[in-house]
This record gives sequence, structure tokens and C-alpha cells, in this order.
Amino acid sequence: MNDLTALTLAEARDGLRARRFSAREITQAHLQAIERAHALNAYVVTTPERALEMADKSDEKLAAGTAGPLEGLPIGVKDLYATKGVHTQACSRILAGFKPTYESSVTANLWRDGAVMLGKLNMDEFAMGSSNETSCYGPVASPWLPANWSAAQGRAALAGDKRGLLTPGGSSGGSAAAVAARLCLAATATDTGGSIRQPAAFTGTAGVKPTYGRCSRYGMVAFASSLDQAGPLARNVRDCAIMLRSMAGYDSKDSTCVDRPVPDYEAAIGASVKGLTIGIPREYRLEGMNPEIEALWRRGADWLRAAGAKIVDVSLPNTRHALPAYYIVAPAEASSNLARYDGVRYGLREPGDDIVELYENTRAKGFGAEVRRRLMIGTYVLSAGYYDAYYVRAQKIRTLIKRDFERAFADGVDAILTPATPSPAFGIGEKGSADPVEMYLNDVFTVTVNMAGLPGLVAAAGKSAEGLPLGLQLIGKPFDEETLFSLGHAIEEAAGRAPFPEAWWA
Repeated sequence: MNDLTALTLAEARDGLRARRFSAREITQAHLQAIERAHALNAYVVTTPERALEMADKSDEKLAAGTAGPLEGLPIGVKDLYATKGVHTQACSRILAGFKPTYESSVTANLWRDGAVMLGKLNMDEFAMGSSNETSCYGPVASPWLPANWSAAQGRAALAGDKRGLLTPGGSSGGSAAAVAARLCLAATATDTGGSIRQPAAFTGTAGVKPTYGRCSRYGMVAFASSLDQAGPLARNVRDCAIMLRSMAGYDSKDSTCVDRPVPDYEAAIGASVKGLTIGIPREYRLEGMNPEIEALWRRGADWLRAAGAKIVDVSLPNTRHALPAYYIVAPAEASSNLARYDGVRYGLREPGDDIVELYENTRAKGFGAEVRRRLMIGTYVLSAGYYDAYYVRAQKIRTLIKRDFERAFADGVDAILTPATPSPAFGIGEKGSADPVEMYLNDVFTVTVNMAGLPGLVAAAGKSAEGLPLGLQLIGKPFDEETLFSLGHAIEEAAGRAPFPEAWWA
């Protein structure tokens, strides 16, 4: 095989088992690709020695017939996951130099099943962002070029000011860019308000935010504990299904993790969608909606109808309250979770004349502007006199959002089809610098899923007139990821798998 990085996760798995190439060979191919693509800034640290050591052990297991489900498959890990003895910084200055003495449960599951770690992936600081521009390591550039840009223009921008290049989305921008640029077969990601699904849509990849409680949060650096959920980003829906089976599972170290069997998600790929009822929520038709996004949404419904599904209108009346409620709940939880970063035990420490000044100096220098903004909002809405007016009210709205979905599912809807993003990928530096709300609006189609704790899947479904990827979102019943995998695969099949971008960055 000429280019081992061009394989899907499933193809690589099958090729390793057939002994067409070795785990060491495919790992070396990806390490070389990462080196050539360093200017994309997708990885914040690589672990080549560990990767080759893991690959060699996988080759031994493959030869002995004791291979795990992911044996020898090289993947990237979002910098939000604790990896024992390996850089874990959540791309924030305040965690500079931190190397955990423990492993997150999700990554431990992946290593148990034979996956190979290539390194840690860039992300928005503490997962707070929609464009991967808040990272202390700087922005990730999407491997997709803006319309009418030449490869030479792209390389020149990579070498200097990246403004004008496309964002891969956020907060899991490094994960999405690495998968799309063929720098790993798949990647771990996290989703608090759309941080898996929006990057998947922007980069022509697939991403799954599982039901809250399906994957353990132990060892994931917390942003908003009632919203955060681990999930995969991969080349296609099948690869996400393979990844999620290993990532998911009960963990007693996480009190919110649900004890129920993990299905063989890959078995749902190719299953008939005939007879399923798909809801189209009328509240997702926004005023001034991008006509390309609206047309894609209609086309997705037509594809599922042609595959035998029934398409019906549904109402989710509290959708319009989701975004403002989310931006109260999430910052409030963040202000509590991030209180532990004070410079006393680990990470950055800025001296002061007393302990209070040490806290103030450390947090002022350690946190970036977006994190400070959200911490101030969160602290404000939790403060005396405002707690009931803001936080309690937002939690009540959250309950209403959840009930909207419950009514739709109780009326016989099996899944809900929506746009994934309000637009194709935008340029680095294009949004949010003057008005942060402009950036927050990128989450308008995704935050309801987190507020309700439901599973959501984004599949690549087409391209804009300028040749940029577009995705569609499917929302499912709690713990019914299998139906989403069947429907997502049907959308991919109808859309046709477009080739990934040419390696202009190498």
C-alpha cells in the first residue's frame, strides 16, 4: 500500500489483521505525516518513542492472534484527556508543565484495546471556543483552503500570519484537522456545546457526541461537568462507531457514568432505515438562514425519505432559549471547576506578597481572555442576588428543552435531522474579536443536545458553492446511538464520500 495514512480506521484494522502491513509501518507513516504538517499546528506534542513501542507490542499481539479491537491503530488524543506521564495542558498557560500521574478512563480503554498514541492535539483553552483560536499554542489551520487560494498562498500564510486560512472549528479543532489532514486515523474529542460536531462539519469528517453518561469523564479536564462528554472524530461514521465502542463503558470513578452494556455500534452500519420516523424541527429554521445550509437540510431529508424513512415536522418550542441558557449554565460550572487552578500545587505560579495576590497573579496570567470572560460571567450568575434570576432560571429552561425532545420521541419520532452549523468554515480571525456573541452563535444548532443530554452525530453531507465541507446533524433518543449510526451512514452513502483535501501544507 503506497499511502497508509489514506486508509480509514476500518481499512487499517482489516489490513493489519491480514498482515498487509505492520503496526510499526502505519505508525511511522503517520509520524512522518505529522512532521510534514507541523505548520497546521494540529499537535501540541508528539510521542514518537511511545508510539513505536506501542506499535511493536501490537505487532506481537497481531502475530500471536491476541489482538484487541483497535490493535495497532494510531490515533491522536485531545489535550483535554489526562495521559499518564505525558503533557496534559488543556492548551492553557495555567497548566504549563503538567504531566499527570494517572490516565483518563477513556484513553485507558483505548490503550487496553490496542490503539497507539501519536500525541496530544491542539484545542481551544479549556475547551472554551468554537474556532481553536483561544489555545495558548495559537490557532490550528484547517487543511481545507479558502476558495480561490492556491497551495502557495496557503503555505505562505502557514509560515506567517494564519489569518485568512480557515478554522477547523472548536474546541476540538486539532482533532478535526488531524483527521482531515490524515495525521491520525481517528481522534478523541469532547463536546460541551458542539465541540465535536461543529469541527466535524467544518472539516468534512464525522463526529459523535454520545448520550451524557455513556463515556466516563474521569481524567478529562472539566469545563462544565453536566454538559461535557467524550466522543470520537474520524474519517466516516463507521470509524466513529468503531472508536466509540472502545471509548464507552461504565466507570465507577465517574458518578455520572451509566452502567449499561455497550453495543457493537459497527453492526448498525448499513442497517436499513426503512420505517424510521425522522423529525424536522420547525424552530431550527432561523431568520436569515444561509440558503446553502437550508438546501442541504432539505436534501438530507430527501435522502432519508428515499431510503424508506418517514419525514415529519416536529416542534421544539424552547429551542430559542437554548443558547442564552447554555451560556449561563456552562460558565457557571466552569467558574466552579476552574477555581482549583491557583498556582499552589501544580502548573503556572506567579509570585505575590500574600496568598491572595499569588492567586490573582497566577490566574490573571494563566488564563486567556476567553476563559477569563466566561469565569467572570459564571461567577456573576452564581453570586448572591443573581443566582435565582440567572442560574436557577437557566436550569428550569434546560428542563423545558429536555421535555420538548421527550415529547417528540414519545410521539413516535426515532431521530431528529437538523443542520450542524449555520455556515461553512470561516476564516481565522474573522469572528469574535469585537463581539464574542458572534462566535457563540456557531453553537446555535448544537447546544440543545448537550442541554438535554442526548446523543448527536454529524456526518459529511456535501460542499458549499466554494467547495467547503458541510455537515448534517442527527439527534437521537438517550442511549440510542445505534440508530444515529444507521442514519448517518445512510446520509454518507447518499452524499458520496468526497476526497479529503490535497496535502498543500506538506
